Amino acid sequence: MIKQDSYICVDGVWKAFDGYPVLRGTSLDVAQHSATALIGASGSGKSTLLRCINALETVDAGSIMVNGDLDVTAFNADLDAIRRRIGIVFQSYNLFPHMKVLDNITLGPIRVLKKSQKDSKVAAMELLTRFGLESKALDYPDRLSGGQAQRVAIVRALAMEPEIMLFDEITSALDPMLVGEVLDSVRELRAGGLTIVMATHEMSFAKEIADQVCFLHEGVVWESGTATELFERPRRVETQSFLQRVH
Repeated sequence: MIKQDSYICVDGVWKAFDGYPVLRGTSLDVAQHSATALIGASGSGKSTLLRCINALETVDAGSIMVNGDLDVTAFNADLDAIRRRIGIVFQSYNLFPHMKVLDNITLGPIRVLKKSQKDSKVAAMELLTRFGLESKALDYPDRLSGGQAQRVAIVRALAMEPEIMLFDEITSALDPMLVGEVLDSVRELRAGGLTIVMATHEMSFAKEIADQVCFLHEGVVWESGTATELFERPRRVETQSFLQRVH
């Protein structure tokens, strides 16, 4: 059942790999223009849940609806429409190594959004400038630092003008000195009102930025609430134990 204020509604989603269930009837509601942080141990289902929301993985049961009109889990779901509306950024960047930064960013708008090359390049340069990367436009990805590459990956996703951004542990592969610049980019997007769902191990950042924090345990949203509620007054023993370990 979709809550009245639910922009993303994940309802009873199951997903198994080789017969092993990773998501076990997971349900989650995300309000528009909010930031939701998914926390939990490795293997708890955070990344799989994000991939299901973006339709990179099909679900075995349950449904995922966006704004009441886009059924991500439908058998005949329009994958191009999903990719236009829901962007995703991974910890591994996934930039095309044989393409310059500018070409990495304009590929989607030209091929999927059917924008002209000129308009796509203008929009890409505006985004690169916004994130302090304009001088890297003609560089190849192997010339970028980890933080720069991750910010280019964010820009590439934003070039598709998504309504929702999903971030999957985007700082996990970075040197600690580079984490801050990537998190600053997410802060800017949050301040701009973009709907964000992120899996993260950065607890202090989740506490700062998230309207809702969800603790996943064994493929289920075990506990959720505001950042203050979850971090300062967790109700479940499993949540308390996890937070004690990570802190």
